[in-house]
Amino acid sequence: MRIQNLIIILVAGLLTVNVLSSYIFNTSSQSIIKGDSYFNLMRYKDAIAWYNLDSSKAEAQWKIARAYVCYGDNAPALEKETNFRSAVKAAKRCIQLEETNSNGHTWLAAALGNTAMYEGSKTKVKLCNQIKAELTRAVTLNPKDDVAYSIFGSFYREIGHISWFEKQLALTFIGKIPDGTYEDSEKAFGKAVALTPNIMRHWYELGLLYTYWDKKPQAIAAFNRAKTCPVLVSSDYKRLTAIATHLKNLE
Repeated sequence: MRIQNLIIILVAGLLTVNVLSSYIFNTSSQSIIKGDSYFNLMRYKDAIAWYNLDSSKAEAQWKIARAYVCYGDNAPALEKETNFRSAVKAAKRCIQLEETNSNGHTWLAAALGNTAMYEGSKTKVKLCNQIKAELTRAVTLNPKDDVAYSIFGSFYREIGHISWFEKQLALTFIGKIPDGTYEDSEKAFGKAVALTPNIMRHWYELGLLYTYWDKKPQAIAAFNRAKTCPVLVSSDYKRLTAIATHLKNLE
């Protein structure tokens, strides 16, 4: 049933987005700046080691969460869960230190989405609602958070892909699934690409939406736009391969 796999599908391309979407505070310590340099080189474990040198700062903690998500996305299967749960821990620590830090909420949503694949159906639905709450908090705190809008786009796309009947079954047996439509997804992706237009993830996920929606010309346009974007995180290499496959299937 699609409900069972909602979160897994949602996070298949989740939030291994780029560092350009995450600003560096003027008060960043040298260890955090050094961690950023390793993150840009996609050396995520080295980045985490540097961030941990200033772990009392909220900024360091959300960046640790981001790096664990990015590393976990491409880690061997047996290492993924540990990294994703470490990301959850770091994002929660960020929020404890500074509740108004929007990045903490954004990356907590991303991390929870990844850990959800290791949970049962009822927990998946609970996490689905929690993820939406974290994203809502993130964009409330920072209306220019393109990362949060991009996750929202994927989130609403997968919600919109679930039939009314399946949602009723879920309500009866495992809990209420949040509301969301393809239109909501398109709107969220529109905000993401308007804020940061050169992020491959935003355009790729928008292309998936149009594929679901049977809007072939728009899907082709989005995928073609995605492949012009720079590779900024390791998962972008996987996206380039997937883009080529999607475009071939849409011919």
